[in-house]
Amino acid sequence: MTDTEHTENDEDTTETRYDVVVLGAGPVGENVADRTRAAGLSTAVVESELVGGECSYWACMPSKALLRPAIARADARRVPGLRHLVEGPLNAADVLAHRDYEAADWKDDGQVAWLESVGAVFHRGHGKLAGPRRVVVDAPDGGRHVLTARHAVVVSTGSRAVLPDLPGLDEVRPWTSREATSARQVPGRLIVVGGGVVAVEMATAWRALGSEVTVLVRGKGLLPRMEPFAGELVAEALTEAGADVRTGTSVTSVTRENGTVVALTDTGDRLEADEILFATGRAPRTDDIGLDTVGLEPGTWLPVDDSLRVTGSDWLYAVGDANHRALLTHQGKYQARIAGAAIAARAAGVPLLESDPWGAHAATADHRAVPQVVFTDPEAASVGLCLAEAEQAGHRVRAVDVEFSSVAGAGLYADGYRGRARMVVDLDREILRGVTFVGPAVGELIHSATIAVAGEVPVDRLWHAVPSFPTISEIWLRLLEAYRG
Repeated sequence: MTDTEHTENDEDTTETRYDVVVLGAGPVGENVADRTRAAGLSTAVVESELVGGECSYWACMPSKALLRPAIARADARRVPGLRHLVEGPLNAADVLAHRDYEAADWKDDGQVAWLESVGAVFHRGHGKLAGPRRVVVDAPDGGRHVLTARHAVVVSTGSRAVLPDLPGLDEVRPWTSREATSARQVPGRLIVVGGGVVAVEMATAWRALGSEVTVLVRGKGLLPRMEPFAGELVAEALTEAGADVRTGTSVTSVTRENGTVVALTDTGDRLEADEILFATGRAPRTDDIGLDTVGLEPGTWLPVDDSLRVTGSDWLYAVGDANHRALLTHQGKYQARIAGAAIAARAAGVPLLESDPWGAHAATADHRAVPQVVFTDPEAASVGLCLAEAEQAGHRVRAVDVEFSSVAGAGLYADGYRGRARMVVDLDREILRGVTFVGPAVGELIHSATIAVAGEVPVDRLWHAVPSFPTISEIWLRLLEAYRG
């Protein structure tokens, strides 16, 4: 059945039956709705905040709007004949205004209109499970809507920033990723706690906008989930840009005194700033969605199979951050396409081809070819396994490293271009297990690497994929030459 069934229980409660109910209307939930509607299934989408989710308003879009001027200026300064034109500071007011535009001024009218244009029914309010296939939505106007699903309920509620357990932290009013991407003015001094993607991107953006930035990293270096040289090159660039990067340092206490943030560290330092950003991890937004009513632990990541169906269930799915496979918008949207196809197939009684790992119903790339770009200066981009991960997985591999200085196109792109590339080659199968690029504009190279890793393209065949001269992509030829020796 693809129609909806509607009943009135009382003046404040309605009950409607759909084929699919989606909890969460970020990019991932939107894509699930798009796919299930395209398959002819009636679909309801529930969202308590803004349609478009974290990515549109507090992550991908506003952060990249803040970073783009910083990267463009850095690139221009490396081009002869241009650098003298960009020596002054960025116009912070213009940058923040453009950030507001890219975040749609935190209004979701356009996103709601798009959702309704594909035929999905939007319910604004807090939705939570109330037993199998049943979702209760408490609307802002006090009304209550009961939604039941014939085929599937999909959890796409995303994740939230985690703050450390420090006494009095609430009174300090620290920044998380949300405040860091939506701040209305440039702080004179900013402490960034953390060494991951959010930390390095926001340190890059706010330093370029004029903040005095101190980065405190508990571990040995930045970007710990990438090849070590990625974090090293980004740390060097941040330091050259005027940021103070301190590794092996943890915050032991933080207070706000007369408007000033005072942070004490385990190395005995006392740091003062106007704001402090904690970029120290994420947690699933599953604590208040009624998981206990279906036998699951509230506040946990939801394990799923490759069709994105929650382990042990035949109707509950989890896509995007909620399943903890890859906390990346593009990967969540990929999962949404897989889940939508799987739900539609099961609703139609079509058997899923479990033996086909690259079929329409299997999120195989989650395991083998997850790409990511860190929009710092230099950019860091990777896909697949780093060397340590490949070795830990038991593969017999060899890492091949090449400096971008060997590529003519890199020197033309930027005077004094600095960067490095690595490919991790499986010596038994002669395919690539992973690729990492660090350098200006390498984010535009990563899709070629993703195709090579996801498609398991043999190294011998990559020799026949000829890079155009003189482009930065000639790094592929240098990597292959280094491998052959």
